[in-house]
Amino acid sequence: MGGTAAGVTGADATEEGTQRMRGQHTPVRHTRLQGRAGTTAREKSIVLAGGGPRAAMLLERLSANRPALFSGPLRIHVVDPFPPGAGRIWRRDQSPLLKLNSRAADVTVFTDSSVECAGPAVEGPSLVEWAAGVLDGSIPDGRGPHGTDADLEAQLRDLRPESFPTRRLQSLYLEWFYRSTVAALGPGTTVEVHADTVVAVEPNGAAETHGSAEANDAGPHHVRLATGVLLPADAIVLALGHTEAAPSGGSAGFADFAARHGAVHVPPAYTNDVDLSVLAPGSDVLVSGLGLAFIDLMVLLFEGRGGSFRESSGRLEYVPSGREPRLWVGSRRGVPYRSKIRGDLRGAAPASPLFLTPAAVAALVERHGRLDFRRDLWPLMAKDAAYAYYRELFTGHPGRTEHGWERFSARFADVDWYSPEREALVAQSVPDPADRLDFEALDFPLAGRRFDAAGAEAAVAAHIEDDLALRDGGENSETLGLFLGLLSVYFELGRLVPPEALTDESRSLVAGWWHGFFSYVDSGPPAHRLRELLALHRAGMVRFLGPGTTFGTNEADGTFVGVSDASGHAVAARSLVEARLPEAGLAGSANPLLRSLAAAGLAVADHADGRLVVDPENRVLDAAGRPVPWLHAVGAGTTGWGSGAFARPRSNAAPFRHTDALARTLLSSLAALRDAPAPASPTYSRTRLQADLAAAHSYLG
Repeated sequence: MGGTAAGVTGADATEEGTQRMRGQHTPVRHTRLQGRAGTTAREKSIVLAGGGPRAAMLLERLSANRPALFSGPLRIHVVDPFPPGAGRIWRRDQSPLLKLNSRAADVTVFTDSSVECAGPAVEGPSLVEWAAGVLDGSIPDGRGPHGTDADLEAQLRDLRPESFPTRRLQSLYLEWFYRSTVAALGPGTTVEVHADTVVAVEPNGAAETHGSAEANDAGPHHVRLATGVLLPADAIVLALGHTEAAPSGGSAGFADFAARHGAVHVPPAYTNDVDLSVLAPGSDVLVSGLGLAFIDLMVLLFEGRGGSFRESSGRLEYVPSGREPRLWVGSRRGVPYRSKIRGDLRGAAPASPLFLTPAAVAALVERHGRLDFRRDLWPLMAKDAAYAYYRELFTGHPGRTEHGWERFSARFADVDWYSPEREALVAQSVPDPADRLDFEALDFPLAGRRFDAAGAEAAVAAHIEDDLALRDGGENSETLGLFLGLLSVYFELGRLVPPEALTDESRSLVAGWWHGFFSYVDSGPPAHRLRELLALHRAGMVRFLGPGTTFGTNEADGTFVGVSDASGHAVAARSLVEARLPEAGLAGSANPLLRSLAAAGLAVADHADGRLVVDPENRVLDAAGRPVPWLHAVGAGTTGWGSGAFARPRSNAAPFRHTDALARTLLSSLAALRDAPAPASPTYSRTRLQADLAAAHSYLG
């Protein structure tokens, strides 16, 4: 299927839109402006492979920066089978039960004045402000061309700053942002949307020019879509988001085992897109993982199958529908992600990191060359996050501390994080050991403990209860101080330390442990989801295997087996769900575009973690390690920083800084392209000619 074009008007637009809705493509028309004698000012083009939030943010940054950097005609192709702006993950067509794990007040897609970037700021509403504007009519097109349903209207009316909105409501906000961005584009810019998938890139129409910077002045490259259409592109941006991956390692073994024994294996995937009907009512199901994918699974299998929750005697109870399976869930930690925090700071205002600073990082580079994450960076990051925690504890809850914040902070600044002096200072100043921050205990709260089967379940349930009391009661605002401290160093690490400055092992640690730890502490589910989890546990619908859980198979009886090393208790079941997203990156990707780029030598996987290698300007590196000047990539599957799609308002968030820089790089490179002499006739590659002939035959019937 093709798409709709912005910037085409009148009868042509109506006919073109009708053809595209029928799955037909008309050839792309280029606008040509007369330039200097003997040359033609060619319309430049950008292809965005992926149309989700990150692509929409890039489109907005292209719009904001274009007046200062590029004056020629520009066509932007947005290619995504899902609606532009929302994309796959945030599309409207999904379960109305699935929610964001961010509050409505903490979501924006606008590069506001807090963002430290070269491009101009563009103020705009956060999600909750947008909803209010839709309701009062100040944002007249907020509901979109197709309107809303009763459920979305109720969500708009009920949304509050502290609400956790559904992904369906978020889709309206993102689609409105995309439409507003396109409407704000000045004359000479056309945006064309293709409800299609990019499958390959043909550099300058000839295979021998792969990766050649010199070929960039010879004319546009070509992007091949799944329908066979070829789009011209002077620059290409991969904004693919989370892509599917071919089963590998343990997952491949589980898939093979299930096929041989007639068992059920659900591999890593976006939960909403999984066929969960294979999990039969009343059956036992092993679940590997207790992160956000597990929360989605829980919602869809219980409330999604007709179950409900009710308050009874001061606590939540689950009322089953009779169509649910029983889940046996475990993970390395054995506990779910920590709940999102409710409440406000009571003490001193947050401040910028004091220890992970440009000067500190420069000194480390001078001393060591490439940086070791554990040795060089984590002690500074831990100290900054702890400083934010203790600042709130001392200034917001002085009765729980001794000696005062000024004295403590002065001494704290002079001691190393992993030192007896720091431990002694905290012990002298914070009387209750429960108030002392220990990152290792925070990461693995049940480590080193032994249980029987019942004890393991009780320990996990008690941990969840304690976490809710600590983070959702509003009385322990030091946890919010820690949240903000970790968020700050997460962004600061990406700002100060390029991936190439790290050792190979450290790049793997950042992509693995650090991102996982940050998500576990700062990016967990809303508190009400953990209350629902406890209600399901009390109802016997969800059973906890405990920490240190591993999963295997039993060839003798064709079952999967889950066992916790903390208890030794084993559970067997005919079904296993791996509740997580596929590994992001190039290695093992099932995405046809990524696979074709790798096969052509235009992209390479990082040998440390398998992600797509990009340089500091987000240019893809080819197999020889050279940046491909016209091919960029952003997102979780790359070695670049700033993979988020949106962020908190007024937070100078990394995704906004990086997206602005990328937009300026793209526009500057387009402005630098030489206009080629106008050819006597179009030059087609054999592949492009075949695709255009096929499209013409389809159109003519």
